[in-house]
Amino acid sequence: MELKTVQTRHVPVRYLEGGSGPPLVFLHGAGGATAEDPFLAELAKTHHVYAPLIPGYGDSEECPEIRDMLDFTLHGWDVVEALGLKDPLLVGHSMGGMIAAEMAALAPNDVTRLVLICPAGLWDDDHPIPDLFALMPYEMPHYLFHDEAAGAAMLTAGRAVDDPNFLQTYLVQNARQLGMAGRILFPIPERGLSQRLYRIKARTVIVWGDSDRLIPPVYAHGFKKGIAGAELVSIPEAGHMVIMEKPTVVAEAVARLD
Repeated sequence: MELKTVQTRHVPVRYLEGGSGPPLVFLHGAGGATAEDPFLAELAKTHHVYAPLIPGYGDSEECPEIRDMLDFTLHGWDVVEALGLKDPLLVGHSMGGMIAAEMAALAPNDVTRLVLICPAGLWDDDHPIPDLFALMPYEMPHYLFHDEAAGAAMLTAGRAVDDPNFLQTYLVQNARQLGMAGRILFPIPERGLSQRLYRIKARTVIVWGDSDRLIPPVYAHGFKKGIAGAELVSIPEAGHMVIMEKPTVVAEAVARLD
């Protein structure tokens, strides 16, 4: 994947691009995306992938004009327009799934295919979502992965979660990224999406890891119920970061819409 820049009205947007085939836009979660992302590599085998970084992620500029859910949603459409795309396959993971769903609800005639992977955006008092902003680095693997040990190794590139160098990089990066993500995820990741899901007309596939301890699989049924005709794909032995644990299986679920 190659890192490029495209200009929107408010801010230059950094994005990853690679592969060939029908256009696909991938919206990342609160953890961001990198050129080495194995899931992007899988998608790029069959699609021309565009993965924009939310402002404030990676080496991208921050954008104070993006303040709330509507701003994030309109920014998503600004990026699609700036890239010159029409009706790309829209795929979002976690926070990115929340944004993708809002984009499809706001402009239902401009999205015909939608994939939501463990999306945020709904809230159930009986199944509260853990406070992402209060979790320490050593706690993250438990909530994000089915295999906690393997997940910790993926998050830290093999270093210990208490390695001072890792912690310094992690905390500095997270302060910047989560400061942006917090505008729609804090104090809880709910901005009224449940009231807008009915507007989505796109053929929709919902993907969930059976072992997701961050956003429990019970939320999958809320999305399925809210989006007419949505198909649910449950993936065993995978957590919230199903795109890292089972990238090929998730890519196969995406291909159901080809």
